Amino acid sequence: MGLKKIPRSLKICGIATIILIVILIAVILILFFTILKPKQPKITTQQVTFEGFRLFLNPFHLEFTLGLVVTVNNPNYGSFKYDNTTAYITYRGTPATEAPIEKDTIPARGKHDISTEVVVDVDNLVSNPYYAADYATGCLNFTSLTTFHGKAKVLRFLKLKATIHSACDISVYVQYQNSSAVCKSKVKY
Repeated sequence: MGLKKIPRSLKICGIATIILIVILIAVILILFFTILKPKQPKITTQQVTFEGFRLFLNPFHLEFTLGLVVTVNNPNYGSFKYDNTTAYITYRGTPATEAPIEKDTIPARGKHDISTEVVVDVDNLVSNPYYAADYATGCLNFTSLTTFHGKAKVLRFLKLKATIHSACDISVYVQYQNSSAVCKSKVKY
């Protein structure tokens, strides 16, 4: 009543199957850590336009509206769907305004434009000690901080929670009514 010997062909088939599974796992890990490894999105401010000024007499104050268009370049193989969020804009540390950003999806390996308008109350800027000197030079320096919460979809079936933190230094040239910006972003999974 002993155990029967396992046929040699079955042993070879079992070993070949194990080797194939190990190779498949190795290939998947290599792909994940090279091609599918999350990369930082590149965020650039395409334009900041002056939409208009509003003067209020009672009480006296001035505000202006800026139109912002920001392009997000997603180098990843997965799309990113984010929720409604807000960009907080400061002028040399003084809160200047908030910009609402509606939920949307940034496609995999694609570019996506995000547009919004912000209303800046000049009273907040004038109270800043740097305002007079900056206005005299014609350049107002703002900082925008935004956090996008959402889900990254990789290979159409794997969904990961992700957060993108974005910080932009925006220089608005008052005389020429244009701007330039430098943005940095970081993705956390």
